[in-house]
Amino acid sequence: MTPTGLADLVDRRLPQLLADLEQLVRCESPSADLGAVAASADLIAALGARRLGVEPRRFTVEGCQHVAFRFGTGPIRVLLLAHHDTVWPIGSLAEHPWSIDEAGSPAVLRGPGTVDMKAGLAMAIHAMAAVAERGHDLAGVCLLVTGDEEIGSPTSRALIEEHARGARACLVLEGAGPSGALKTARKGTSWYRIGIVGRAAHAGGEPEKGINAAVELAHLILAVGALGAPEAGTTVTPTVAAAGTTTNTVPAAAVLNIDVRARTAAEQERVHAAMLALAPTVPGATLTVAGGINRPPMPRSSAAGLFAIAGRLADREGLGPLAERSVGGGSDGNFTAALGVPTLDGLGAVGGGAHAADEHVRLDAIGPRTVLLAALIQELAGPEPAAREPG
Repeated sequence: MTPTGLADLVDRRLPQLLADLEQLVRCESPSADLGAVAASADLIAALGARRLGVEPRRFTVEGCQHVAFRFGTGPIRVLLLAHHDTVWPIGSLAEHPWSIDEAGSPAVLRGPGTVDMKAGLAMAIHAMAAVAERGHDLAGVCLLVTGDEEIGSPTSRALIEEHARGARACLVLEGAGPSGALKTARKGTSWYRIGIVGRAAHAGGEPEKGINAAVELAHLILAVGALGAPEAGTTVTPTVAAAGTTTNTVPAAAVLNIDVRARTAAEQERVHAAMLALAPTVPGATLTVAGGINRPPMPRSSAAGLFAIAGRLADREGLGPLAERSVGGGSDGNFTAALGVPTLDGLGAVGGGAHAADEHVRLDAIGPRTVLLAALIQELAGPEPAAREPG
């Protein structure tokens, strides 16, 4: 198969893409800082309008800002899904500045939020622009950029589902897996917070009059951990825990946070029922369980068809064979897959260190991955792929 020339277009756009990415990274946007997220949304709206030639649509939900670039007035056929919030607090750039290290092997660019997922966002914008530059009609293509993915998408889930419902495909710009693997399956996620109420007493003078919330917390950590099912791929992990006030007081209160990952909805429901059924062990203690299922699992079946198309296009463009991977982390692609929309994830940057001090993006992979994304957009926005002759 003959390459289409997309690589040349993308190569010419790389300096602009990197300049745009630097702007995005320098505009810090931690999820919990709504002012910072709003400033980031302003930047994305201006940048996208300049590169794509369409005016953005802005959505503000409970103070959180989301941005969409939609081509045409008909139904959405191809949804590109990105987020612009990060886990990095304001000031992180001082310790982890934007930089490009071309001396290493491979050359990398660094900065908070690069791989998760501002590089993927910049790549999406320029992939769409490259397809438009070739004269292809982008009618039915939409790029939705949300502002709260890192905290579970509480204000954007309905927006994502509204945009995705009925679409032919959803392409998710999260960072790729190890060695550039696309993500064709994801576990579902659930989050819980258990509050424990006991009774305070002097730890030395009359401890017997207290109800020790810390002891109840210890029992709970063991009980919750036992709910995991490794053979089914289900993990139930106690994470943040706290109890007590002073060293000479029986703790009157404690709290436990739990992270749950499961491959199937049935496993999510099993753990959810068990969490709600938890009972205290220490006499007199009471429990309050908050939280629940956040993202449903994304099964491989939702990505299989798109992965096959991506493999064919990668071969055509001379990008080499594609790998795939099932991962434990959730993304907004879990929501679209649950609607029955074919969803392919991990189409963003190749790199590593998401949420960590060594977060980085491989410079040599940005161009090829942008070409793959552009080829997918061009293919999926045209006539129904299943009706096409093999290319």
